[in-house]
Amino acid sequence: MAFTKEVNIKGDNVIYTLNANIKKYTLLDLGFTTKNNGTFVLERSLDSTSPFNQGIKLKIMIKPDFSGFKMSTTTANGMQSVNIFSREQDAPLVEQYHFLIQELLEREVLAKK
Repeated sequence: MAFTKEVNIKGDNVIYTLNANIKKYTLLDLGFTTKNNGTFVLERSLDSTSPFNQGIKLKIMIKPDFSGFKMSTTTANGMQSVNIFSREQDAPLVEQYHFLIQELLEREVLAKK
């Protein structure tokens, strides 16, 4: 998946963009780590019972110059995209997903289009 200016998670009807007020220190405060090439990465488990369980997770990558980003819900190993909105038993995952996204919206990392 390439870096883009707009992202839509599979199954979600909201399109997200990077907020114009995004700051490096906000990303670090929220738990983003930096890779050797400067890319900011956040991986959070969507398992509301324990963040340490190997389950579906939210993965966000942001370019160092904030010109694009990737966002997806993936399997535990991060290799395959997962649609958490398609099954009724995944409702707790959807709730946790919305909680994490809301924090990113409030901290001016993401914006809804």
